[in-house]
Amino acid sequence: MKTLTDHLANYASYHRDRRNVATHFVGIPLIVLGLMVLLSRPTFNLAGLPLSPAIVVTVLALAYYFALDLFFALVMTVLFALALWLGAWSATLPVPIWSAIGVGGFFMGWVIQFIGHIYEGRKPAFFDDIASLLIGPLFVVAEAMFLLGLLGGLRSDIEQRAGSLRA
Repeated sequence: MKTLTDHLANYASYHRDRRNVATHFVGIPLIVLGLMVLLSRPTFNLAGLPLSPAIVVTVLALAYYFALDLFFALVMTVLFALALWLGAWSATLPVPIWSAIGVGGFFMGWVIQFIGHIYEGRKPAFFDDIASLLIGPLFVVAEAMFLLGLLGGLRSDIEQRAGSLRA
């Protein structure tokens, strides 16, 4: 199995233009939130506990993140909990509003992503590696940490493999 650094360096190699990285700070959260909203319906009871497709997808994604790195998995657990909360809340709304939030967020997130890749001049990473769909959210978290001056060693390792960001 690839390491966290392997995955992030590969993903970063598709994202060296600062404008593209900036679009990912908006696009990826919108995609994740839109997906969580859409997957929050229907809800089933399993042993008295509510279960939705959003919860199943979250548990599977978090299992993958925990296999990669404890710190990032814990951060993603908090972020996914917030996304699940938004999804559960939106699922209580009338169907037209719930679907507008979900579809709108998901669609707008992808539009923003593809605009970023116009700046990049390169196709999105998931065209070559489907696992990149799970790595994208980790990339955004890592880039946020780097902007805060954290995880300098990881940043150096990624930049050594993928190159520095371009203006």
